[in-house]
Amino acid sequence: MTASVVAARGAGGLPETVNGYYKAELIRGPARTGPWKTVEEVELGTLGWVHWHNTTRLHGYLNDLPPIEFEARFYATRQTDQVLV
Repeated sequence: MTASVVAARGAGGLPETVNGYYKAELIRGPARTGPWKTVEEVELGTLGWVHWHNTTRLHGYLNDLPPIEFEARFYATRQTDQVLV
């Protein structure tokens, strides 16, 4: 097996994980009151979910900070050379 094949097999884990909890939280989530009625409804719901995922969700690997806050702290510490976490 070549290195590229091994790398390609391992690269699917993160997208599969994100896709799995996207489906669990948004598409089939407990907050759903009924079926999705249109493709546009799914697209708008997805847009909101991606925004939440990239900006405000608490992330365990980021010390339970939202990604946007962690990024702001990251760039602030680069200017002041303080420890981030």
